[in-house]
Amino acid sequence: MPLLMLSFAVYSDGRLADRVNLSGAYVMGSDDVPLRADIVVKNGHIQCTKRAAGPAGLAILWNVEGFGSILTETVRLLERPQPYVLQVELARGRLLRISQKLEDWGLLDFEGAQGILGDVERAREVLIQALQADTPAEAAERGEKALSLAVQASETLARFHSEAFLVRRQQTGALPRRLFGCGIHLDRPSDAARQKLLSAFDFVTVPITWREIEPNEQTFNWKPLDAWVELLAKHRIPIKGSALLSFSERSVPDWLYIWEHDFDTIRDLAFEHVRRVINRYGQYIQVWDVVSGIHGYNCFSFNFEQLMELTRMAAALTKQTFPRSVAIIDIVAPWGEYYSRNQRTIPPLLYADMVVQSGVNFDAFGLRFLFGPAVDGMFIRDMFQVSSALDQYAKLGKALHISAVQVPSSATTPPSGGAGAAPPPAGGSWREPWSEKTQAEWLKQFITVALSKPFVESVGWHELADHTGQLVANGGLLRSDLGPKAAYNELVKLRGQLGGAKRGERAATS
Repeated sequence: MPLLMLSFAVYSDGRLADRVNLSGAYVMGSDDVPLRADIVVKNGHIQCTKRAAGPAGLAILWNVEGFGSILTETVRLLERPQPYVLQVELARGRLLRISQKLEDWGLLDFEGAQGILGDVERAREVLIQALQADTPAEAAERGEKALSLAVQASETLARFHSEAFLVRRQQTGALPRRLFGCGIHLDRPSDAARQKLLSAFDFVTVPITWREIEPNEQTFNWKPLDAWVELLAKHRIPIKGSALLSFSERSVPDWLYIWEHDFDTIRDLAFEHVRRVINRYGQYIQVWDVVSGIHGYNCFSFNFEQLMELTRMAAALTKQTFPRSVAIIDIVAPWGEYYSRNQRTIPPLLYADMVVQSGVNFDAFGLRFLFGPAVDGMFIRDMFQVSSALDQYAKLGKALHISAVQVPSSATTPPSGGAGAAPPPAGGSWREPWSEKTQAEWLKQFITVALSKPFVESVGWHELADHTGQLVANGGLLRSDLGPKAAYNELVKLRGQLGGAKRGERAATS
């Protein structure tokens, strides 16, 4: 098959850009499914050599004036000899998505939306000016302005929609009883940590990591997990276990790689691991992430049929052993960027749809939104993109749980790559540089967006406190000394406003 080229000219200060950050960039096709493509920069032009015919777009980490650095997308375009102007196509892409969501959300004639519609129209006017510009450099400058206006309008639109529908959901009494959860790190449990959990959360997620439980074959280390489960059960704090089965490098024990080319043996060992954990903790844990992210984190390069078999096995074993338990299938990297670089993975929506169509016995999907690190799946997205993604997963007809969400409370300085080497790029920013204040505002808006959706049943923050080796550095709601950050206080406030105050009163009496 011939290779097909899609190119974009990138302008800065009236001339072709000297440098373009391609960290996290990928090409996507129909339904925004990532495509495999080689992406390079030459003389201020991004050249995308793709392996599939048909229109395609580019997703790229872009510094949007007045907003922050987010991973955002162009429209889908056909190949042509002359390059497209990147800023113009990014603005066009955002405005197209706004038009689609205005219709989907029924906001075209919604009372109070007129101001936002005016902002969208101003962005369109500037985009038209960009399309009529005399030179590509002038088009890029106006496209940049149109993009800024469009992104800020779309964020305002998502906030307006979520606030209105969250109030409606609250007034009808449709919010679930256990709304907020939080993950913990398996350090030694303390009374201070317990009090912080009781004050803010309805359930606690304990990490079930095969690598930690069985560091050597048939040698088990249950003590850290036992200590937390016993503490939480003693104080009648509902527990969620996550995840019974994951094939990320952080989860798989080293000794399992001996069998990396023997699927049958790995499947049997995984069955025994899942059975062992369920039998040990099933009387204490009623909600399980039975599999997490095997569609994207696939360190053994299992094929499609093997991944589906593992999914079916873990869900069936859980439901057979404890029929009343809630079995959740966890989706990581909801936009599926990883698929553009690894052919042995499955796009997340395709995997989720196949799980439903295959008759796997499970209760709900979980979604993970971890942002901050400069790695696939974790580049910053804005609230409009988050809200749109949630709507996509709602079409599967299953309840959704936000299994884990996290952003940093401060920017981290990436390690140096050596003398003369440029440091790795950050994973993006939202409105302002990351700080405790920004983290708190982000948390508030994310929770409002998520819980405004009638199909979202809970939101779980990924980790309670900062600790060494965190995936999202400085991502806890507490500092390492368990002092509360602004985001923790904001969550306590939100929980009270959304009807969690009475549930939270047990903290004072426990």
